[in-house]
Amino acid sequence: MAFNLKKVLKALLLSSNQPLAIKDVQAAFTRFHDSASALPLEEQADEAPDATPDSSEAVAADPVAETAPEGAPAEVPVEPAEVFVETPQDPELYAEVPSLITATQIREAMDEIAADLRAADDGILLIEGNAGYRLVTHPRFARWVRILRQEPPPVKLSQSSLETLAVIAYRQPVTRGEIETIRGVSAEAGVNKLLERELVYVVGRADTPGRPIQYGTTDQFLEFVGIKSLDELPASDVLSSRQIDEWLKTSTNSHTPDDTDMGLANEQLPLEAATLSVDTPASVESTEAAPAATANEETKLTP
Repeated sequence: MAFNLKKVLKALLLSSNQPLAIKDVQAAFTRFHDSASALPLEEQADEAPDATPDSSEAVAADPVAETAPEGAPAEVPVEPAEVFVETPQDPELYAEVPSLITATQIREAMDEIAADLRAADDGILLIEGNAGYRLVTHPRFARWVRILRQEPPPVKLSQSSLETLAVIAYRQPVTRGEIETIRGVSAEAGVNKLLERELVYVVGRADTPGRPIQYGTTDQFLEFVGIKSLDELPASDVLSSRQIDEWLKTSTNSHTPDDTDMGLANEQLPLEAATLSVDTPASVESTEAAPAATANEETKLTP
């Protein structure tokens, strides 16, 4: 019977409460072959000198047996405790174990296990996260799990928190000022909520004046979204780095819109200057001073 990789992987998954990575499986196979290269325990027992005396000699040397009265029931000799030794008795698990298990073989076997679990519909699923493979309960049993653990129902994120989380995921590392510039509103409440839910964390500080704090997503965010790495995030034209850079550049170098920005013709621009010149205080003073000068001239001309 050939070696069954699926059964071994399923046993390893059930025996671990942590995600099982491919490198962990390969390390287990390496240790198996290292232990198999050592001298087996059965051969050590065969080579050791036989120190157990013959049963007949043991009975003859037993003083209790010599003094036992005739007709008394014979005592049953107590057998020594049996030593359990692991032996490769199951060829499906221990015989012809490959010396090298590739990552492709492990992934194919894991995919078959996941398909079998989905087909069985027993409430157990096999998922692959960023840290490896693990067995989980089906989401439809979530209420029973919460009742057993006495946990409250999960709280959904608000639309504001989801928008803030999306900006951090696509832009990270990002400061709160950049988030507020992109969204146009305050992001303090949203960032605090995401920090409380451990979906984002403080990455460091930006090399800009004031050294603002930068934020990034955590491994729990990957589980929350259901992806293995940030590379699996769907492409977004709205949240692309190029477009965000243009937004930030535009916001920092903003100017007051003029007639050209509003689509007006350039020849209408002098009208604004003419209007301003009429309303200036200097023109008003000169207008008020004109009647006074005329009155003075009339006074000089009267006899």
